[in-house]
Amino acid sequence: METTTASHTTTDHSKIQKWIEARNGRPSRVKGAKEGGVLRIDFGAPEETLEEISWDEFFQIFDENELAFLYQDRTESGDTSRFNKFVNRP
Repeated sequence: METTTASHTTTDHSKIQKWIEARNGRPSRVKGAKEGGVLRIDFGAPEETLEEISWDEFFQIFDENELAFLYQDRTESGDTSRFNKFVNRP
C-alpha cells in the first residue's frame, strides 16, 4: 500500500495542472532556453530566471519532449509537498 509521501508519475494534463494550482504554482520556462524551453513550476514570488507561459504552451512543450511529471503529495511530516521533477516518459 502506497503512502501519501510516495512519489507518483503522470502524463495526465488535468492532474498535473490541478497539483500545480493547488500549490499556487504557475507554468513557466527558463528564460532564453532553446527548443521551446526548459519547463519549470514557479511558486510564490516570480523568479527572475523564469517566464510564465500559458497552460497550452506548457503542455505543448511537455508533450513534444515526451516528458512525465514526477511529484509528491505530502512530506513525511504531513505537510503539502512541492516536490516535483520533469522526467522522460518510460
